[in-house]
Amino acid sequence: MSDEKKQGGFLSRLFGREKKTPISEAETPPQVVSDAVPTPAEGTKEPAPVSAVEAPVVAPPAPPAEPSKRAPPQPKLSWWKRLSQGLGRTASQIGSGITAIFTTRKLDADTLQDLEDVLIQADLGIEVAGRIVQTIGKDRFDKTVAPEEIKAALATEVEKVLVPVALPLVIDAAKKPFVILMVGVNGSGKTTTIGKLAAKFRAEGKSVMLAAGDTFRAAAIEQLKVWSERTGAAFVARAQGADAAGLAFDALTEARAAGTDILLIDTAGRLQNKQGLMDELAKIVRVIKKVDETAPHAALLVLDATVGQNALSQVEAFKGIAGLTGLIMTKLDGTARGGILVALAGKFGLPVHFIGVGEGVEDLEPFAARDFARAIAGLEEK
Repeated sequence: MSDEKKQGGFLSRLFGREKKTPISEAETPPQVVSDAVPTPAEGTKEPAPVSAVEAPVVAPPAPPAEPSKRAPPQPKLSWWKRLSQGLGRTASQIGSGITAIFTTRKLDADTLQDLEDVLIQADLGIEVAGRIVQTIGKDRFDKTVAPEEIKAALATEVEKVLVPVALPLVIDAAKKPFVILMVGVNGSGKTTTIGKLAAKFRAEGKSVMLAAGDTFRAAAIEQLKVWSERTGAAFVARAQGADAAGLAFDALTEARAAGTDILLIDTAGRLQNKQGLMDELAKIVRVIKKVDETAPHAALLVLDATVGQNALSQVEAFKGIAGLTGLIMTKLDGTARGGILVALAGKFGLPVHFIGVGEGVEDLEPFAARDFARAIAGLEEK
């Protein structure tokens, strides 16, 4: 038998293939199609059966998958539910403390001291906590009081503290544009809050202009531009690194010329202990007053509810530089230390216009003292 007709290796014999050697076009034999199983060449051994492990396994095609059934959309939680969930951490801390104190003990000097400690630890502040405890103990001293009664009394006293500051943001139509300066530290949610306010004002039929005064961050400029497109608000920006006071001046000039109802001016997030940045904020206020001596008509500090006691020093610093007229508290959505809002109300008395419990436009709502007080005490809506 010639070399050209010898069989190939084991795998070729196994799968019925012959190892072909190049031959000239004239010598190409006609192809023969046969159903016969090739037999081993003469003088070779019958190949051993291939085990299941060695044999190639070809999985049969999978049957077509059934169309996935999309889960029905979850109903949107009510504002009360979102608020109570956002304040859940604080309410749980207060509620467990009250239960531990008053389940087996009478209301006496020791239990009142323990209650005051619970309220202070929940960030309500020493002064406010002291006043609340004194009022709660007045008519209940040396009596057995159920934890639920203490929670109800707490809600009543917290509401009294908050009612004077639960004030809406009033836009004076005689001031055109009504200039709102937005300030706050890094990460407080300031730029997002501006976008949400713009959406609310546009829904009320007001014309709005957004000024990208956070010239330090290109991302902040782009973020505000996106909000302007979403809401149909006019937009004024300059290159990153441009003078923020100059940007505010230009925006106010353009808003006046266009007859815009509301001008919202973003500013760079700054730490309250960085004097250079605070000086720049003061410069922005001075430049705005050169165009309109009554402006800004509102200076709102956006506070992150997770910062706790640090919010007090933020208000102190920004109040002196920007002449704060009101507060907006954001991020009341699970990790919040919401008791600090009570401490802020008791110490500064600044209006609290809005609180935010999420990222959506509908998650920023006017501040309601009663709802907040009941939620922080862990009570149900009434």
